Amino acid sequence: MALLDAGDSEAVRRGFRWLRTAQRPDGGWPPQAGVDESTWVTALVALLPPEQLSDAVHEKAVNWVAGSSAEESGTIFRLRQWLLGQSSLSSNQAPGWPWIPNTAAWVAPTSIAVLALQKESRRDSRSDLQKRLDEGRNFLLQRMCKGGGWNHGSTTPLGYPTTPYPETTGMALTALHGVHARQIDVSLPLAQRYLSECRSADAWNWLRLGLLAQGRLPVDAAPAAELQFRSVPEVSLDLILQAAFQGRNRIFAA
Repeated sequence: MALLDAGDSEAVRRGFRWLRTAQRPDGGWPPQAGVDESTWVTALVALLPPEQLSDAVHEKAVNWVAGSSAEESGTIFRLRQWLLGQSSLSSNQAPGWPWIPNTAAWVAPTSIAVLALQKESRRDSRSDLQKRLDEGRNFLLQRMCKGGGWNHGSTTPLGYPTTPYPETTGMALTALHGVHARQIDVSLPLAQRYLSECRSADAWNWLRLGLLAQGRLPVDAAPAAELQFRSVPEVSLDLILQAAFQGRNRIFAA
């Protein structure tokens, strides 16, 4: 996605060729060659333009994302928890997405999956996609920390309220683009404070993207002097943000 914005067409073609050949029969992708399981990274691929990934490959990716959920979403898991006295048997808990199938849901993979389905919903109005999208958004709204913001997933582990983190707060606000809710209003001032104090490139990127998604990014936002982009994801997300500032937003656009 960053290379598309940078205009490096040959590298883009090589990347899309590799992705097409790496897709698994179930429609998903492993995190790297040699891993025999589709995981959360499928949602990242589903964010790419279908006309360049290929419509058929993209459709299978979206279907994999829409059909994926965490272990705690299942009735058997909830019943087991209830029998152990660890939680009430409730169907009101919205299902999110895990990093790896058949494990617990977390804020980060749920945020990426919501972004992928949100983007697809502008092209395809299928009711199952909209239902799964709404569930993912509700999962994020239910997992807000007390006082605003998001951590990696649990709001009260061992009975104690958790502290929100800058990067996951930015990710959740990005995924909740276009949603109007009290949780967002409560979290925006916190995200703006985190941005002014930020010393992490990863957090700086996600906070900017989250505040941009909510129309609350300060025009004078500037990184700390010592902040450096040291990894491919950090550099890539910064390039995507720079393109968004110029009106080419591939995260939210259809």
